[in-house]
Amino acid sequence: MHAMILAAGRGERMRPFTDKKPKPLLEIAGKALIVYQIEALKSAGIENIVINTGHLGDQLQYELGAGDSFSVQIVYSDEGDDILETAGGIIKALPLLGDSHFIVTNADIYTDFAYKALPSQLDSDAHLVLVNNPSHNLQGDFALEDGRVLNEGDEKLTYSGISLFHPRFFKNCSPGRAALAPLLRASAQANSLTGQHFKGSWTDVGTPQRLEEINSSIDNLKSKH
Repeated sequence: MHAMILAAGRGERMRPFTDKKPKPLLEIAGKALIVYQIEALKSAGIENIVINTGHLGDQLQYELGAGDSFSVQIVYSDEGDDILETAGGIIKALPLLGDSHFIVTNADIYTDFAYKALPSQLDSDAHLVLVNNPSHNLQGDFALEDGRVLNEGDEKLTYSGISLFHPRFFKNCSPGRAALAPLLRASAQANSLTGQHFKGSWTDVGTPQRLEEINSSIDNLKSKH
């Protein structure tokens, strides 16, 4: 199975840190955010990884290389200065992702999610990992009922940025800039989107405050031991 790590974003909310460094290379406990994802994928047996790049993407390629130091194979889908958004970035990278289901994950999440927990067989073309709502998204994104992801429901959860897609999911999409959310909403409306609820540790490291909070909590744990 292939995996794609989304790493092309400008990281506006993380400025000024991202003025000179791409957000995926910001560090938690001395390790770049994207490295946590690469190592987690490797531990699940995923060795073919595509990373899309944009803002300061040359730094990512320099730091990560071809993946030799992680015992994986990394190839890059460079979007340059014309960032294609999530769906557009995936569509551009499809030729690199094989003919079957592939994992997509955000580079800027910090989580202990085990990718082995994703289903090995799917009866859908897209599958989302949902988490409990963080303080910055208390209304949630989707409901989950009997393994089906719905737009509305009694209890809504937050999309974690971790998912499985089959290339068929994007068959009617044209190349170019495109958001993923409308495609997911349409799939949920058609009752063709599956999902699972992950209740472990997960943080969207989207702001300097969240980055500082995580590093501080880790430092506090170390000091107690």
